[in-house]
Amino acid sequence: MEILQTHPQLEELGLKNLHQVYWQLDTPQLYEESINRSESYISYMGPLVVNTGKHTGRSPKDKFIVREPATEKDVWWGAINQPIEPAAFDALLGRVLAYFEGKDVFVQNVYGGADPKYRLPVQIITEMAYHSLFVRNMFILPTSEQLATFEPEFRVLQAPNFEADPERDGVRTSTFILVNFAKRLILIGGTLYTGEIKKGIFTILNHLLPKQGVLSMHCSANEGDDGETALFFGLSGTGKTTLSSDPSRKLIGDDEHGWDEKGVFNFEGGCYAKVINLSPSGEPEIYRTTEMFGTVLENVVTDKDSRRVDLDDATYTENTRASYPLSYIPNTKQDSTGGHPKNIIFLTADAFGVMPPVAKLTREQAMYHFLSGYTAKVAGTEKGLGKEPQATFSACFGAVFLPLHPGVYAELLGKKIVEHDVDVWLVNTGWTGGPYGIGKRMSLQHTRSIVHAILDGRMASVETRQESFFGLHIPVMVPDVPENILDSRATWSDPAAYDAKAHDLAHRFTENFKAFEDQVSPEVIAAGPVSATMG
Repeated sequence: MEILQTHPQLEELGLKNLHQVYWQLDTPQLYEESINRSESYISYMGPLVVNTGKHTGRSPKDKFIVREPATEKDVWWGAINQPIEPAAFDALLGRVLAYFEGKDVFVQNVYGGADPKYRLPVQIITEMAYHSLFVRNMFILPTSEQLATFEPEFRVLQAPNFEADPERDGVRTSTFILVNFAKRLILIGGTLYTGEIKKGIFTILNHLLPKQGVLSMHCSANEGDDGETALFFGLSGTGKTTLSSDPSRKLIGDDEHGWDEKGVFNFEGGCYAKVINLSPSGEPEIYRTTEMFGTVLENVVTDKDSRRVDLDDATYTENTRASYPLSYIPNTKQDSTGGHPKNIIFLTADAFGVMPPVAKLTREQAMYHFLSGYTAKVAGTEKGLGKEPQATFSACFGAVFLPLHPGVYAELLGKKIVEHDVDVWLVNTGWTGGPYGIGKRMSLQHTRSIVHAILDGRMASVETRQESFFGLHIPVMVPDVPENILDSRATWSDPAAYDAKAHDLAHRFTENFKAFEDQVSPEVIAAGPVSATMG
């Protein structure tokens, strides 16, 4: 909580001739700095409102990993993990360091990972005050005693107002997210979107932890009164945050977790929730955070006079966000850890209207659907998406954050499912009665009833029937859920149209899975769409 001229750790990185260093400022101080610099303003009841300009989502095509000898053989190279040479990284880093001369920087020393055995000390250096506040919200803050001896093992240097020259710097656009495992540094520029910081640290943990036998997961987690832990996998917009923020259960974490020999632990100290169309009745815990001091509201619209937020207004983006500490959610588990999960729920927002509201998966089906990671990208979550959701497959429900081959994570998951006798479920929060544009979105009330029935054990031995396209085992009844919606085909007015759409989606599954067939057993391959339906 100091204002310095310099610091040995920053000089070691190459940050010299700075104007001022704002070291570990707390929330009120960062509010003052952000407002004084015209970065933000205060909305009704105290949240800080910011606008991220042209980047209202992540830019995954602008992310690169430095190809260097120590990690070259580990990385899953391709369209997701694009290589950049060390010389190009060094040259661009030098230009960014020169850019910072004479400027202010904000520094936060934080941890990634709630388990002391596996936590990663990270130093995050930002150009703007509100990004520093985002960091305080999203990561685990060291105690005063820990800060006294804090030594970062990884750094993030973020310069959102510095734009690269693609021809000169060897990147795709003026925006860049560069990961250098050898130098233990992430370099971010050309984007104000705070999610790049969050997911940059996640990428690092996804590289380090599996090598120690810890499964890193893009999921939320909560715990019941009986101590039983549940995991919720899914991409943005599928309902991880909404469904895990349950007043009847303790929240372990919102988005990123590890699973070690003792159980699960959160990587973060906060939530980064989508708030478009957020309802005070349907999602009261999250809604409440949009009227709390310390929350950062990203790209939301407020009334000019009252400064009350209008969460239904998507003028800037449908990917409006709220960043807030975990403690803002009632019933948060303070140590952010839990035991081995009893239930795992894969969430998908199926834009085809084919997937059932709920299905119980065999172990092999769990492996298949984990590697497939099917959902629909919701408009605005990533730059370049249109207004309609797009069907997509993202391995492990988070391929864009995985530096290692998906098979590494899938193998760890399968091992833990067997070791701890875990039930795995597929829950569709997407469309029913037809595809997007014809059908309607699944009722949140019905989805909550399904999840509650799973977690309180009422579904453990439920009778199921096997549907004919994907071989999924669909419960014949779920407490408090109309039986007529459990059969997706029956919700369509034209069964033949359903069959055509299901056949189409099944074909997409099998084509996508060809990339993994050399990494898995014949039993897992056979757990995909039923071959007789494929034509």
